[in-house]
Amino acid sequence: MSDYRFLTAQDIPSFLAFLAGQGNRVLVPTVQEAVKESVVFTPFSQGQPYTLKKATVPPKFSVLPPCETLLTYKKIKDPKNPEHVTLTVTDKPSAEKTVVFACRTCDARGIAILDRPYLKGLYRDPYYAAKREALLVVSLTCNSGCETCFCHFVGAGPSSPEGSDILMTELPDGFILQGISAQGKALLAGSSLADGAARVAEMTEVRKAAWQTLAKAPDWKKAPERVAAVFTDHEFWERATERCIACGACTYFCPTCYCFTITDEGDPTEPQGGRRLRSWDTCMASLFTREASGHNPRPGKAERMRNRVSHKFATYPENWGAFSCSGCGRCVSQCPVGLDIREIVSAAVNKGLEGWWVRKKKQRCPAWLRA
Repeated sequence: MSDYRFLTAQDIPSFLAFLAGQGNRVLVPTVQEAVKESVVFTPFSQGQPYTLKKATVPPKFSVLPPCETLLTYKKIKDPKNPEHVTLTVTDKPSAEKTVVFACRTCDARGIAILDRPYLKGLYRDPYYAAKREALLVVSLTCNSGCETCFCHFVGAGPSSPEGSDILMTELPDGFILQGISAQGKALLAGSSLADGAARVAEMTEVRKAAWQTLAKAPDWKKAPERVAAVFTDHEFWERATERCIACGACTYFCPTCYCFTITDEGDPTEPQGGRRLRSWDTCMASLFTREASGHNPRPGKAERMRNRVSHKFATYPENWGAFSCSGCGRCVSQCPVGLDIREIVSAAVNKGLEGWWVRKKKQRCPAWLRA
């Protein structure tokens, strides 16, 4: 049989049950009713409602939890010699086998972007590595673009396979599942799904049609050097952040941001001991770079936005040869003041040209993007 399988919409629950039956925690998009509808990934259980809408929050937590215990420690006094204390530390990384189902390809690519610093840097992170090795990603390709998405700006696209183990494409009567990684191909081979090889041509046309819905992408080939060139241009960054309220939403909704802080909790001399935690943090917060002396090298939001944008579009590309951005557009759609990172990067790329800085008025989408 081929590396393609066909799945009807009616058979999705049974396929999810099959995945769970392999000993996996299966994370599926679910609707959370609130003042504003949100779609988040939650563990699947039989009969649970799910959705195939794009998630409000990416599944980054599957490899990088918002808060995780790195180690626990305890101090034990020798009853015969109270001055002698033994410190015990437990720091064994562990992970639950997990399948992320129906995330978008930009989210899968976001995990691939995280892989480089956490797995291929100077120090391989054992906690991240354990979760990544236990993860399988089934991503849903997009059949059309939207106003805030820009995956094709950063070298990807609606059906980009990077970071995915299985690509799922919607057809009029169901879904084609394409095995990408060896792990994904093996999972499909072990399923009872029908061979989908006969529908590959149709799948290809659907994917091509999705590309036709996208706005023309600007040329960002020189973005790394141009963004680096405006690093010391304080007026540029002041202008870029004049509407910013430094809430940090852009970083917490981002599938590729990985700033964190380390804290110790508990009393190691007590029976329960202490623990060391790694928690998400944001470079847009004033406390993120404040030193113990009280000095802050990034005192204003302009400096902090400069750091965020420069890391994604200059420093990370210098180190890894790719943007640290998957183009998911959440930083645009979730920004309470409508700040648009596309506008900032394009302004840096085109600085000095006529109309190099395009300001948004009533439109959510800048004029240059709609051209």
